[in-house]
Amino acid sequence: MTQSEDIKNAIEVLKRGGLILYPTDTVWGIGCDATNEAAVAKVYELKKRADSKAMICLVDSDSRVQRYVKNVPNVAWDLMELADKPTTVILDDAVNLAPNLIAEDGSIAIRITREAFSKELCYRFQKPLVSTSANISGEPTAPNYRDIAQEIIDGVDYVCWTRRQEHKPHTPSSIIKLTKTGEVTIIRK
Repeated sequence: MTQSEDIKNAIEVLKRGGLILYPTDTVWGIGCDATNEAAVAKVYELKKRADSKAMICLVDSDSRVQRYVKNVPNVAWDLMELADKPTTVILDDAVNLAPNLIAEDGSIAIRITREAFSKELCYRFQKPLVSTSANISGEPTAPNYRDIAQEIIDGVDYVCWTRRQEHKPHTPSSIIKLTKTGEVTIIRK
C-alpha cells in the first residue's frame, strides 16, 4: 500500500466519525476528527480516560491553528517555530472544535506537525486531528507500532500501514501552556 492510499483510507474513516491509529511526529496516536464530538467521545472511551482530561489536537499549518484558537499570542509562534523537538502549546480561547475536546478553562492543546505522514494526513483532511497516545490511560506510552496493546488496535476503525515496521525511540511532545496574559508554564519537557 502506498502512503497516499493509506492517507485516503484513513480520511474515509475520519469523515465517517471513526477512529484511526496512526504515526505522528512523536509516538503513535489514536486519532479522530477533532471537530466531531461523538468521535472524540469514542477516543475517551477507548483510552478509558475521563473526558475532563484534555487531549492534543494536531494540525498541518499556522493558518490551521488560527482557525481553532481566537487569538494566538506572538510568543506561541516563536515557541512552535524555534522548538528543537515537537512542541504542543496549550492556548486559551479554543473555537470550532468538539466541545468535549476543549478543556474546562476554554483552552486547547495544539501542535503543528512537521512529520511527512501526519502533516499530509492533516493537510488532506483539512481539519485538525485528535492526537493522543495509543495506550490505555495510565499505562506506558507505546513508542512504536509493535508496542501498542491489542485492545487499542482492536478498538479503532482503521490502522495505518505507514511506519509500522519502524523500531526507533520516539517520545511524546513537550507541552507548554501560554495564557492570554503571557504567563508561560512548562507542563512536560
